[in-house]
Amino acid sequence: MVTSTHEVSHRLLQEHPEALAPVFEALRLPPPVKQDFGELSPDTTEIRPLERRVDTVLKFEPDMGESFLLAVESQTKKDPDKARSWSYYVAYLSAKFDMPVLLVIVCRDRATAAWAMGPFECAVGPWSTRTTRPFVLGPQTVPKVTDTSMVTRQPALSALSAIVHSGDRRADAILDTVAHGFASLAPHTMSYWFELVEIGLENTPTKQKWRDLMSFASHFPGSGTLIEETYLEGRAEGKAEGKAEDILRALQVRGLTVPDSVHERITTCTDLDTLTAWFDRSLTATTAEDVLKEGPTVPTDASEQP
Repeated sequence: MVTSTHEVSHRLLQEHPEALAPVFEALRLPPPVKQDFGELSPDTTEIRPLERRVDTVLKFEPDMGESFLLAVESQTKKDPDKARSWSYYVAYLSAKFDMPVLLVIVCRDRATAAWAMGPFECAVGPWSTRTTRPFVLGPQTVPKVTDTSMVTRQPALSALSAIVHSGDRRADAILDTVAHGFASLAPHTMSYWFELVEIGLENTPTKQKWRDLMSFASHFPGSGTLIEETYLEGRAEGKAEGKAEDILRALQVRGLTVPDSVHERITTCTDLDTLTAWFDRSLTATTAEDVLKEGPTVPTDASEQP
């Protein structure tokens, strides 16, 4: 099942492959630079009824040195079937693009990360025909952020660290460090990283801790984050204020006196449905008080007709 953590890992490494720094360090390669990466289609389907799709496929093409592919997957639990799929991904991509392939698995859970390291073998008796050995970005390999200066230098890796170590006993301290580091970035950049981490934390116990550190604008509509909720609440308040002003303007144009008590009720109301009903009544009401009454408002001369 695709989870929020799954989607964030996918998006993070597509947009910020510099977060792959632990992988390159293990390969004894220089730190990755975004300009050296290009995204490839994740579709590895050969027979149409059998769809196979890698989360992210990146092509690493440095100016100097060996080029290779990175097939990135996110895994939340042990799954023998997935391990077999990984072997297929590596074989297919290597054959299609005639390039070596590095399989990278992102795990938040320590036990899952240990399992995902493999090796996974295709063997008959003592003879192994194929061995798949992924590189795992998880609690064992992603550094814990303990210095805010690291956050400002490597925000992508710091975001990944906050997500991957969300189950660590020092998770709160890591989140504090990452949050303080993000707070020193430009406002637009800061809000992006804050929200990306919140989505990645999904339903973990540390999510509320992270939400307590946030209050900015939304980059991921529909995700239900605190930033988005704050943004939508602000928009609703703005609409309510505008509707209240429309009601008062209608009463003013019609020459009706608005007592302080009526003015206060109209301007403090935040329910848009109620304000809409009041606005409709303000167009025909004979007094400002009539606007707040239940039921339709009818002009006085109409009510006196038989």
